[in-house]
Amino acid sequence: MDEGGSRLRRRVSVRKRARPSPGEPRQERAEEPGAGSRRRRTAEAQPLQSNDSDEDMFGDYDSFAENSFLAHVDDAGRQCMQDCERGKHAAGLGTEGLRGEGGATAAGGFAEWETDEPVRSRSRREDASAQRGTLEDVPSSQALYFGNVENSPAGVGNQRPEERGWEASSLDTPNEEFPRNSVEQHQQPDDASSEVRRGSEENRRKSLKEHLKSAMTGNARAQTPVFSRTKQLKETLLSEEISVAKKTMESSSDDLGPFYSLPSKVRDLYVQFKGIEKLYEWQHTCLTLNSVQERKNLIYSLPTSGGKTLVAEILMLQELLCRRRDVLMILPYVAIVQEKISGLSSFGIELGFFVEEYAGSKGKFPPIKRREKKSLYIATIEKGHSLVNSLIETGRIGSLGLVVVDELHMIGEGSRGAILEMTLAKILYTSKTTQIIGMSATLNNVEDLQEFLQAECYTSQFRPVELKEYLKINDAIYEVDNKAENGMTFSRLLNCQYSDTLKKMDPDHLVALVTEVIPNYSCLVFCPTKKNCENVAEMICKFLSKEYLKHREKEKHELIKNLKSISGGNVCPILKRTIPFGVAYHHSGLTSDEKRLLEEAYSTGALCLFTCTSTLAAGVNLPARRVILRAPYVAKEFLKRSQYKQMIGRAGRAGIDSVGESVLILQEKDKQQVSELISRPLENCYSHLVQEFTKGIQTLFLSLIGLKIATNLDDICHFMGGTLFGVQQKILLKEKSLREITVEWLRYLTEKGLLQKDVVDKPKDESFHITKLGRASFKGTIDLAYCDILYRDLKKGLEGLVLESLLHLIYLTTPYDMASQCVPDWMIYFRQKVDKDIVNRLYLSFVLYTLLKETNIWSVSEKFNMPRGYIQSLLAGAASFSSCVLHFCEELEEFWVYRALLVELTKKLTYCVKAELIPLMEVTGVLEGRAKQLYNAGYKSLIHLANANPEVLIRTVDHLSRRQAKQIVSSAKMLLHEKAEALQEEVEELLRLPSDFPSVEASSTEKA
Repeated sequence: MDEGGSRLRRRVSVRKRARPSPGEPRQERAEEPGAGSRRRRTAEAQPLQSNDSDEDMFGDYDSFAENSFLAHVDDAGRQCMQDCERGKHAAGLGTEGLRGEGGATAAGGFAEWETDEPVRSRSRREDASAQRGTLEDVPSSQALYFGNVENSPAGVGNQRPEERGWEASSLDTPNEEFPRNSVEQHQQPDDASSEVRRGSEENRRKSLKEHLKSAMTGNARAQTPVFSRTKQLKETLLSEEISVAKKTMESSSDDLGPFYSLPSKVRDLYVQFKGIEKLYEWQHTCLTLNSVQERKNLIYSLPTSGGKTLVAEILMLQELLCRRRDVLMILPYVAIVQEKISGLSSFGIELGFFVEEYAGSKGKFPPIKRREKKSLYIATIEKGHSLVNSLIETGRIGSLGLVVVDELHMIGEGSRGAILEMTLAKILYTSKTTQIIGMSATLNNVEDLQEFLQAECYTSQFRPVELKEYLKINDAIYEVDNKAENGMTFSRLLNCQYSDTLKKMDPDHLVALVTEVIPNYSCLVFCPTKKNCENVAEMICKFLSKEYLKHREKEKHELIKNLKSISGGNVCPILKRTIPFGVAYHHSGLTSDEKRLLEEAYSTGALCLFTCTSTLAAGVNLPARRVILRAPYVAKEFLKRSQYKQMIGRAGRAGIDSVGESVLILQEKDKQQVSELISRPLENCYSHLVQEFTKGIQTLFLSLIGLKIATNLDDICHFMGGTLFGVQQKILLKEKSLREITVEWLRYLTEKGLLQKDVVDKPKDESFHITKLGRASFKGTIDLAYCDILYRDLKKGLEGLVLESLLHLIYLTTPYDMASQCVPDWMIYFRQKVDKDIVNRLYLSFVLYTLLKETNIWSVSEKFNMPRGYIQSLLAGAASFSSCVLHFCEELEEFWVYRALLVELTKKLTYCVKAELIPLMEVTGVLEGRAKQLYNAGYKSLIHLANANPEVLIRTVDHLSRRQAKQIVSSAKMLLHEKAEALQEEVEELLRLPSDFPSVEASSTEKA
């Protein structure tokens, strides 16, 4: 009975999997009486449910290509058909013994058939065992399909009629069916039986590959039903709430629904994932502004740590879930992009949208066009610009419902600011339905930005934790007080008893300042240079008592052990000495793996003190109880007000500290400048569009004409009037007008061979079109200062491209702008008067080539005497530039040979690990060290990670926190869903009838 029950459950599950999709005609069939028929009719009447299953129907295979999955299918098919023939032969022998002289079936035939059944069952078990090896590489869903076919009437002709009636519905595929006539071959007259056998043989001879093609296509068309009742109810509730929220947003009602026009599930997810139970009052006010409800552009400015990002996230979720449009979020640095990807992937999986990374060499242009689910693109400034260009080029810019820009003040900072300005100007010009939200902690001339973005403005001075600012001069500490005459009032004398040795080593009393807060609270010490960070960390540790060694000793020991494991047994000698005291340095000289581990240790409290450079203030959020500025300088430049505000903004941790403190150490000679620093307003943001001409106005004109946004002089001038530069032209332009500047740069681009003038009758109507070189330059986002040099190098490379190793290709993809930072000791080459830039690039290409061979940054760092952080920056720059060169070559037919070569090289440079680790490193937050750990623990593919249990991961992978494990699994699931969706898109595109398919009427007309 138990065995029968097990078989029943298995068959029912198979029948559910093979149910046809909605809208497809069902083939009518004669039903046999009995329970089996009733069950079958019930199954067919059951409505099809939507699928959100994590199972990947196609496994690791990317298409229906003959050389991939179906090669396995053919082998398995042949094996299965041989098994069927053996079954047929056995059935024939059994049938002969059952027949009487008249040729009719004997009455006692069924009893004898049952006697023979154990023999046939044993034979089938042996055949299945032999076939198991053939099916090992086939995905589980298809292996189940083989099992059905083996037991089907098409496979074994002598199956019991009652079993056939029970299992018949489980053998259907969405597009084809096995014949049912052979069910009754023991119950029909001899001539009818012969016809059935002939028909059965013909059907058995059908290629199994065709059946599988049909089944897989049906699976792609119709999603597999989900049978979890709880999950179905949750999804139904979520979809109903989204529908209600959407109607609420479209109406003029003040009722904002469960959670700011979002389903209540969103509120629950914020509690679950981020521990946020209630919004601040300013956040509620901002989200309920009329301008937000009316989808007007908005700029909002608050101090650091005020909770700006949460407001942006809620607005993004409204756009994705309720308005069903894509969203772009632009962030300043790769590390912040990856942090945000990890944080929002869990929301994407739970709420049904994709989170896509556009940073470094990652990102697809144009992005994949989704059928149903929408995408949240999280991008760096440069990648965001390329993404917008690709959407404009394909006519899809209208699909972008919302663009969110963090650190909007960066629009006034160099070439990156110029790129950000171009991106926003193009969106404003080409899409009137895309909303733009900008946020920053350090904005001053908001009026100019408001005019540029046509935006409303919201400001607040809210801070969840009070910030107290102090200045230290000699032994005295002063509190910053704007009401005081000189901007500060005396607070206290620093209580410190220094020996003569300590006074010489620590004249600024840093040890006294930090020991007031550590180890129970955290502290950041900002230093002017990287070297100063390391020296200060070592100096502090020399004078700390041994009691600090006992604070969270085990966690610090684990940190050092983990640093060794990710670096092949190497660890920085300075960190090895300072980490036991809870102290570490943090700057660009560290590798990404090292930074991640140190930041995690600081966040958990194992490390209590960071000595760091100013880049930490604008990077990953690492707040502290006290922030100390070692000097009012960044390198040799005096501190700007915006930099100062960003640094001290790290003081005070919401929910942990009741107050935050900042201490700026200064000398008497800097007193006047510091007095101005603390009292003056923030610096204004000014456009760098013309100042950064090769990455600014030249690139802008090239893309405007290449994308056909504006192709004549009047249209280009009109576009320029809508930029931030156009808004500020009275301030920025002293000698020339905007039109004169435009004419001048268009002439320059024409002379350089990137643009050509169209022949027109009237000079006023002059228009331009882009040349092949110009198109390649803007599609590859190549700096126009190097585009002609790159073209010349690639052209010369074709004359004798060396493919014995990757060295020649690496040289061609070594970034030009990093050559000036390299100082090789190659006097012999200088004596031969070789071009210095060529020598520097060649030297860097040797570094990259060695790194690809050894994949160990530490050994390469020692071999070339270069900081490991610089080598990693070089690798990241080379990967990004290689991707740009690839897009450049795609636009020029003469460089066809580079296309295939650069795809593989870009991948090698992006990951720089052994091939088996690359699939794991596609997951956001998984770097080389973590990838090795996961691989050694048995997680060797994206599918393994997506199906992993975070609790099991914690136990099997060393030094992995629960939060990291959950983020890794969420990111892997998101990637897997993206790939599955892309495959479904590909299948639908292949099966879709072309729009230009000739109709019958057209053919008849042509013949006539």
